[in-house]
Amino acid sequence: MLHHSPLIATIVAGLVAAFFMGAIAHRLRIAPIAGYLAAGVLVGPFTPGFVADVALANELAELGVILLMFGVGLHFSLRDLLSVRHIAVPGALIQIAVATMLGLALTSWLGWSLAAGLVFGLALSVASTVVLLRAMQARDLLETERGRIAVGWLIVEDLAMVIALVLLPPLAELIDGGGASGGSDIAATIGVTLLKVCGFIAFMLIVGRRIIPLALHWVAHTGSRELFRLAVLAIALGVAFGAASVFDVSFALGAFFAGMILGETQLSRRAAEETLPLRDAFAVLFFVSVGMLFDPSVIAQQPLSLLVTVAIIILGKSAAAFAIVRAFGHSTRTAVTIAASLAQIGEFSFILAGLGTDLGILPDAGRDLILAGAILSIFVNPVVFTAAAGRIARARQDAIDEADAIERERERERREHVVLIGYGRVGRLFAEGARQSGRALVIIEDQPDVMERARNDGFTIVHGNAASIRTLREAGIAEAAKLVIAIPEGYEAGVIAQRARKANADLTIFARAHSDEEVAHLQRHGADHVVMGEREIARRLIAMLARSREAPG
Repeated sequence: MLHHSPLIATIVAGLVAAFFMGAIAHRLRIAPIAGYLAAGVLVGPFTPGFVADVALANELAELGVILLMFGVGLHFSLRDLLSVRHIAVPGALIQIAVATMLGLALTSWLGWSLAAGLVFGLALSVASTVVLLRAMQARDLLETERGRIAVGWLIVEDLAMVIALVLLPPLAELIDGGGASGGSDIAATIGVTLLKVCGFIAFMLIVGRRIIPLALHWVAHTGSRELFRLAVLAIALGVAFGAASVFDVSFALGAFFAGMILGETQLSRRAAEETLPLRDAFAVLFFVSVGMLFDPSVIAQQPLSLLVTVAIIILGKSAAAFAIVRAFGHSTRTAVTIAASLAQIGEFSFILAGLGTDLGILPDAGRDLILAGAILSIFVNPVVFTAAAGRIARARQDAIDEADAIERERERERREHVVLIGYGRVGRLFAEGARQSGRALVIIEDQPDVMERARNDGFTIVHGNAASIRTLREAGIAEAAKLVIAIPEGYEAGVIAQRARKANADLTIFARAHSDEEVAHLQRHGADHVVMGEREIARRLIAMLARSREAPG
């Protein structure tokens, strides 16, 4: 029996379409985001065939924004945020002003009102949280100074948009003839909004900083992984919802502060791992929901206006951001990264456009231009980012090549060395034991915070995915005597073992597993010795039991 279930239909249609279009995009060697956007157009109301529920898709996308910002907060300390305030606060505000003025110029040419131009310009000034973070994560930039500036810039933009959203209703009343009291009402509204934002931040730093870590540590000590995962999600979603309901700040800002508070605890890495699958799935639904809003007819109906809108988003904002960052004394590399990452608009733009239209400030044509501009800028942004970052990538590659040459020289001086994959709980214990035995060791790790810990512990680190043959070569796999795969994912370890074996036929490979199936899989793919943790624990317990029986009473 077929049930009417729009929520399930929307999730299924969005994810299935995103999978197929993302796979096509991957095959064509273009950004997967383009495929997700195309999937949204396919299941949207402006194309024939199945039409998903746009309102439900937008709410699901909001979950993606919450989880993504929570994940960023886990790796972003308060010290990092304060360290970039001198550039992020004035830079974001100046860039918002420049983009708003450019939007006003376009709307003036189109004959719209001043209020419509302000809403339109503000909508073009704020970057998409998801797109910016995805671009940074894809290039391992979040942990760098450039990444911290970009995230700080994003937080300031979010705060500015929160204030703008609160001010729009009284502004609409003033335009409709609210009288002389309109100015004082707006000033009072600004004051109340700032008080709420400051109240939320103070609450998180004073109360949340104590309660959240204590609660999660208590859950961790229960030993229930399921309960821990539920607690992490409850904290992320609960704080985000509470921030919006009680303090009138955005979901994204609330989730970011929840993650930042939790990131100061030792459980931050585990919390990040537990939320990663949901984070990725709902981030995909965000792009699908954006694609669903796109009406292709806008391209034919308003081609010149749309072209100017996209130019403001991609060129105007980028030029302003580049000039601002350089004016504050930062390098060209940093300026290029910030400018490229901000060359798009997203979720706050849709909210502003929708509210402006509902209040009668922004015409429907303005909303259509904003949505179309968002789609095209998000679609083009990966290309812009790649092109703008080409010089950065070449410089980074030169540094990698230089480090690789140094490592090659070190390897020549060694009789043999061990390559260790992963510096988690098992990897850390093994690395310490190897150092005490005098073994030369090179560690491959893809998590920036774990990599930094290993480097601080004095080990030689290669940052990258161990399944990549290039990363294995950088670690000197061809000259290594042994490979120890300490990551818990047995099937991923099989890929690593297979590729390492091809690079070095004489290599002795050790791995860990959690089941008989993983043991067999690893052995088939080249592992010489596989340790199954549960089996070794059982053997050790049996041996201890036998000794206790032999011991004299």
